[in-house]
Amino acid sequence: MTLSNDRDTLISELVDEMTSWNPRDRMNAFRSWLKGSLSLIHLHVLTVLEADGPLPMSKLAETLDVSDASATGIVGRMEERGLVERSHAETDRRVVLVSATTAGDAIFRDMAEHRREHLTRLFARLADDELAALLTGLRAVRTARAALHAEKAESEEPS
Repeated sequence: MTLSNDRDTLISELVDEMTSWNPRDRMNAFRSWLKGSLSLIHLHVLTVLEADGPLPMSKLAETLDVSDASATGIVGRMEERGLVERSHAETDRRVVLVSATTAGDAIFRDMAEHRREHLTRLFARLADDELAALLTGLRAVRTARAALHAEKAESEEPS
């Protein structure tokens, strides 16, 4: 086996390890995500609002790939649960802006805290040398990800 094949095999095995998600783990994650009667579309809305900030209802509908009427219904149910709020744009009162509330923002903070607790219990089972190696590897991955993003941004810039 050549060095290239060894490297390809290592990369393939790492991808397998990092993307393995057995049905039980996936089911537990969905339970966590869906607790409090949140649907996947509600989580999608909150994710979009977290990434893009307050959005006009029409832009939110477009992003979700649903009709304006469907988006209005989704937002209405989320507003009843205190997850989002609607307001009128200051520059054009006809435009309805949708933004996450403090309770809506807390959904992902709670999920992140739950994940941190789980990872802490998991990592506590590793030996010190395994922890150090994992940290070194993850930091290298973060650096590589930043380089990929920078390359992508450069390639998208107009010449």
